[in-house]
Amino acid sequence: MEFTGNIVALVTPFRNGAVDHAALSALCERVIAGGVSGVVPCGTTGESPTLSHQEHDDVVAMVVEAVAGRVPVIAGTGSNSTDEAIRLTRAAEDAGASAVLSVNPYYNKPSQRGLERHFLAIADATRLPVVLYDIPGRSGVELSMSTLARLSTHPNIRAIKDATGKVERVTELRAATKLAVLSGDDAQTLPRIALGAVGVVSVASNVVPGRVTRMVDSALRGDFATARAEHDRLFPLLKALFVDTNPVPVKEALAMLGWIEPELRLPLCALDPEGRAALAAALEPFRKELGA
Repeated sequence: MEFTGNIVALVTPFRNGAVDHAALSALCERVIAGGVSGVVPCGTTGESPTLSHQEHDDVVAMVVEAVAGRVPVIAGTGSNSTDEAIRLTRAAEDAGASAVLSVNPYYNKPSQRGLERHFLAIADATRLPVVLYDIPGRSGVELSMSTLARLSTHPNIRAIKDATGKVERVTELRAATKLAVLSGDDAQTLPRIALGAVGVVSVASNVVPGRVTRMVDSALRGDFATARAEHDRLFPLLKALFVDTNPVPVKEALAMLGWIEPELRLPLCALDPEGRAALAAALEPFRKELGA
C-alpha cells in the first residue's frame, strides 16, 4: 500500500462508558465521504491507553468491517511493552487491518538500541507494513536519525508519522531513509509537504475531512496557492483543536456537532469553559457546510 494523502486518526466514541459502535461506524462513513485516504483506529486520538485489550481488538475489527476495503485501515498497535505491541499487531493482522502504527515505547525511556530492537521485533512478527510513530512529547524518547536509517532497511517498516514538532526533520528523513514521511501535526502539514512529506495523520479530519483532504491533495499536486488558502481558513480550528490535550477538544467538537456523546475516560476530562468557548468560535464558520 501507499502511505499518502489525508489519513484520519479516528476518535473512539463512548456512550455510557462503553464503545459506541454506531457512532464509530457513522464516523467512518463521514470521513470516507470526505475523501480521506486511510483511517487510524486506536491511536492517541482513539484513547488507546484507556481501552481494554478486548476493546482495542474490537475497535480495530469494527473499523475494518465498517470501512469494508474502501480505504486502508492502519491500526494503532503500539505499547511500552514489546510483547504487548506484538500481540496487538497480530490481532490487527487477524482482523484484516492493512498496516499498523507503532508508537515509541513510552514511560520506560529505552535507549536507541532498545528502540531499534523493539521495532524490529514488531516488524519481524507481522506481514503487515509498519508505520513508526515518533512523538517524544508523549513517549519521552525520540528516534535518532541513525536508528531510523537502520530501521528503514527492514522491508516491513515503510513509513513514519513524525510528531516531533521539528519541520526540518522531513528533510533529514528524506536524506537518511526511504520512509514515506507523514505529518503528525495538522498545523504543520502544509510546510511539511512543501519539504517532501507525502501526507498527514490528521486529528482535524474527524471534523472537517473534506477541507483537510483538499488542502493535502492540492499541496501534493503542487497547487500551493489553493493549499495555502485552505490552510489559512482551517488554521484557527486547527489551533483550537489543541487548546487541551488531544483528543479532548476534537471529541468536544464532535459532540457540539451532535455526532458523538461528550464522553472521555479519566484521566482525560472535559474542556474548561474558556477552552470550550474558543473551540465553539473556531468551529462556527464550518457548521453550515457540515450540516450542523
